[in-house]
Amino acid sequence: MEGDRISYHESVRKVYQRIKKDGMDNIWDRYEAQGLGAPDKRCPFCQAGVRCDLCSNGPCRADAAKDKKGVCGIKADGMAMRMMLLRNVMGASTYHYHTEQTIKTLRATAEKKTPFQIKELGKLKDFAKRLGVSTAGSIDKVAIRLCDFAEADFNRKLDEPSLIVEALATKERKELWRKLSIFPGGIHGEMMFATSSCLTNVDGYYQSLALKAMRLGVAMAYQSQIVNEYCQDVLYGIPRPHKMRVDLGVLDPDYVNVLPNGHEPFLGFAMVQLARKPEWQKKAKDVGAKGLRVIANIETGQEMIQRWEMDSTFYGFTGNWIMQEAVLASGCVDLFACDMNCSMPIDPLYAQRYKFKLIPVSELVAFEGITERINYEPEKAEEQASLLLQMAVDNFKIRRASIEPVTRLPMREAVVGFSTESILEALGGSLTPLLAAIKDGTLRGVAGLVSCTTLRDSGQDVHSVRVAKGLIKRDILVLSMGCGNGAMQVAGLCSPEAKEFAGPGLKGLCAKLNIPPVLSYGTCTDTGRLADLLAAVSAALGGVAMPDLPVAAVAPEYMEQKATIDAVFALALGLYTYVNPVPTVTGAPNLVKLLTEDCRQVTGGLLNVETDAVKAVDGILAHIEANRKKLGI
Repeated sequence: MEGDRISYHESVRKVYQRIKKDGMDNIWDRYEAQGLGAPDKRCPFCQAGVRCDLCSNGPCRADAAKDKKGVCGIKADGMAMRMMLLRNVMGASTYHYHTEQTIKTLRATAEKKTPFQIKELGKLKDFAKRLGVSTAGSIDKVAIRLCDFAEADFNRKLDEPSLIVEALATKERKELWRKLSIFPGGIHGEMMFATSSCLTNVDGYYQSLALKAMRLGVAMAYQSQIVNEYCQDVLYGIPRPHKMRVDLGVLDPDYVNVLPNGHEPFLGFAMVQLARKPEWQKKAKDVGAKGLRVIANIETGQEMIQRWEMDSTFYGFTGNWIMQEAVLASGCVDLFACDMNCSMPIDPLYAQRYKFKLIPVSELVAFEGITERINYEPEKAEEQASLLLQMAVDNFKIRRASIEPVTRLPMREAVVGFSTESILEALGGSLTPLLAAIKDGTLRGVAGLVSCTTLRDSGQDVHSVRVAKGLIKRDILVLSMGCGNGAMQVAGLCSPEAKEFAGPGLKGLCAKLNIPPVLSYGTCTDTGRLADLLAAVSAALGGVAMPDLPVAAVAPEYMEQKATIDAVFALALGLYTYVNPVPTVTGAPNLVKLLTEDCRQVTGGLLNVETDAVKAVDGILAHIEANRKKLGI
């Protein structure tokens, strides 16, 4: 593997050469080694989703063409959908773990027990009001009531409809979900229901399992994602557009560099607050460094850069998860603080070789051979942040004396921090200008790029960039989220100059509003925020049904379990949903037909799995144009 098969990004390709020179185990070589004669070729049964080892009679293989079933009698379609639902449970539970940590942090902050403060009083009151929570009394009391309400809803019984979904979803979707019996109860009960359904000899019917996956997806999007992001807005600020340094050039070996990594921003923000103080900068200079910097990384980094502006201390953002080994091998890292997601089991090997401190900061995270940890507690956030910064300062001399850093890596600026509120602000306070641009054809539509990054079929971010460039060239505005957002930022598509890649309509709109053609909209957790924006668009158009909007969900490089439940939720929401690589369901012909054809008659959603970037964009545009014709615009 070489060139673009490694990564779209020059910085990653350069550090990969250093990794190879050092003889380090790495993700690219491991990926290639998993192939059966070719990097992307794997066990045909596993790749088709028709292999199961859930009970001692297995592993079993199914073959629909030969009517070959598992020992229990499950067919290929049931086998594939059951495994998809189990992946969805993992995705939902991980999303919700983050949400519960956010609720704990908001509650502790309202009780004056954290170093944080409630920054967005208006957002807190507006969100509480939408949920039917009283806004009387002090702001702290409102926050605590909101936490109480959310936690009670999370724990509602399976047959007790969620009040959060009731408050936030559109009337049209709620009516459909009730008709299909997929209107959810509390998220905890939904996870139990879905998991229990996947036990051997319980539910092997692919249609039933697919509906249960959608039900879980609806619960997750509203109860986990929206609650999480809106409460983080309340604590740390609503994302608003600002510039941010991105790519591996943000790493300067002459500074003490602290990298919070994962998906939860709590200790990252706490470290920035401390690191900005003169006494901490002095500590760094006393050990021979030029200063102390906190560098944003992966999705924790996205949460941070969306909300807080860069300065000399909160310096910039590296990129998404596949470049993790490149980040660590740069020779510039002093501390890697790993919260609940996206830290790799290989990291201890890199910590030993490149002399940085590897510290799990979540009870979820563990590494072989790493015994030192700090489990995040909201009430101890400042104390824990101080311990982490001191570890980094103490590490500087060790790293600097023994590791030759990689220098002259690329760096650029991206515009980050778009949200529903900031988009409205850019449009003068209402959706009218955006809708007018769609109605008059200046914009053909909008794509929500909710994606990860993967090495399947192409190098890191290569397919994502191709698809995004194809969309903006066809005058489709892109809102990017997840690790795919990091791809857009580092590739330059979140910069105003990227309007040169856009079609004439979008290019003109970008010039008029001084925005990029790809708007940095957040993390994978912001999928729910996007659904809320689409609800506002639907309402502004007079209640247009979700499936009829000129929009699409796009995941050019989905990777893991959280991504699969995002896609299933998009189908439940009624969206045309493009995913790549091809999901592991191809050995299940009836399930494939349900997802790619029949779903349109069930929820209005449709799955497209085209692997060619040009054809994928053509399919998205065709869907948008068909909806424009349906709406008479």
